[in-house]
Amino acid sequence: MTDPLERIAAALERLAPAPPAPADPLAHPAYVWREHTLTAARAFAPLPLEMLHGMDAQRDALVDNLTRLAAGHAAQDVLLWGARGTGKSAVVKSAVGHVQAQGGNLALIEAVTLHLDQLPELFAHIAPIPRAFVVFLDDLGFDAAGDARALRSMLEGGAEARPANARLLVTSNRRHLIPRDLAEQASAINPRDSIDDSLALADRFGLSLGFHVIDQDTYVGIVQGYADAYGLSFDPAEAINWATRRGSRSGRVAWQYVVDLAGREGKQL
Repeated sequence: MTDPLERIAAALERLAPAPPAPADPLAHPAYVWREHTLTAARAFAPLPLEMLHGMDAQRDALVDNLTRLAAGHAAQDVLLWGARGTGKSAVVKSAVGHVQAQGGNLALIEAVTLHLDQLPELFAHIAPIPRAFVVFLDDLGFDAAGDARALRSMLEGGAEARPANARLLVTSNRRHLIPRDLAEQASAINPRDSIDDSLALADRFGLSLGFHVIDQDTYVGIVQGYADAYGLSFDPAEAINWATRRGSRSGRVAWQYVVDLAGREGKQL
């Protein structure tokens, strides 16, 4: 290569390679949407539903809703809210995996929550695809009500709402997604207007599932379920002590204890 322009062009291509080709939206169980591109998830291995304990009602409601979506029937957008580590994200993935195992024509798309302005482009991409999609926004929260208005329009009421073959599943530690305090009522001319504006986003989710702090028996039951599934033996008192030292009882803490237990026994999970 002797032409200086060709050498410069080749160097620029090495520095900024062309974006990868978008993944086939019919070929994979799960995807990630980032930088305007749909890519296949590297590893989608959700836990079996029977391994999730202490959330039977939430699990069943979510599975029923996703089963309807996969069948092309009316289905709701879903908000999963509550205490940290209580299995909100895990049950989303497990419910999608369960519906897929039952033959449902459904895929999960995890979208980066920092780039919600790219969601209309994603919706336009998947709208003509003969498949149902769960668009998953994990750990979503807003610092101000104004930041949430675009998402409100996509859910309902806007000119470019999400397509019929897609529903949003959002997890958040906040029930209403937006922090609230007494100051918003004190400073408003009409306090009710301020409150309604803050709650308008959460109200657009037809299905709202709460996840709460679990008691000790439920925590030990979660550990027991994991231990039985992976052939591990454990001392309930040690499991409780692990949670006490962490200052929290949750499904996440139970899983972390099981990981430590498996490591001590020289096993992989």
